[in-house]
Amino acid sequence: MLALSSCSSVWGCSDTTAKRGQAAVRVQVENASGQRLGVTAEVVDWRLAPHPQTPDAGDMVHFHFRFDGVDEYSGPAVDACAVDKKRVALGCLTVYSSDVSGPGGSGTGDDWLTVQHPEQVAGVLLVPNDQSGGRPTCERDPKDGGGPHPPEPASVGDQL
Repeated sequence: MLALSSCSSVWGCSDTTAKRGQAAVRVQVENASGQRLGVTAEVVDWRLAPHPQTPDAGDMVHFHFRFDGVDEYSGPAVDACAVDKKRVALGCLTVYSSDVSGPGGSGTGDDWLTVQHPEQVAGVLLVPNDQSGGRPTCERDPKDGGGPHPPEPASVGDQL
């Protein structure tokens, strides 16, 4: 008698984490396998200014960004980081193409980064790794999880 049980063992579930790509002002967005998605993300401009809703908090980094090549089925997201002269992240957040997509596959948006020392900001860079995926890990779902995952999101103190 032969019996198969889906609960008896894990069928070789394995997770791989992508290596963080090179941050730049303009990047080609890539998936967790390192393949380019045909989408470009770019920091259009940035400046230090008080946020209009919290002017007493002091200067924040206000930046504009653009995604080109987005279609109705792709919704990549990349990390945006304010960096110092040595490319050390002073503040980061994830920006989503789905929040700014417009006609023709491009869209422009803006956001604000909070940094502890705004006077140290030398620029805003984007990390090319797509952060939009919510694929389960082996730890969360040993039966259906696994596969390539984006690197950990960029954070304060990371060298970009």
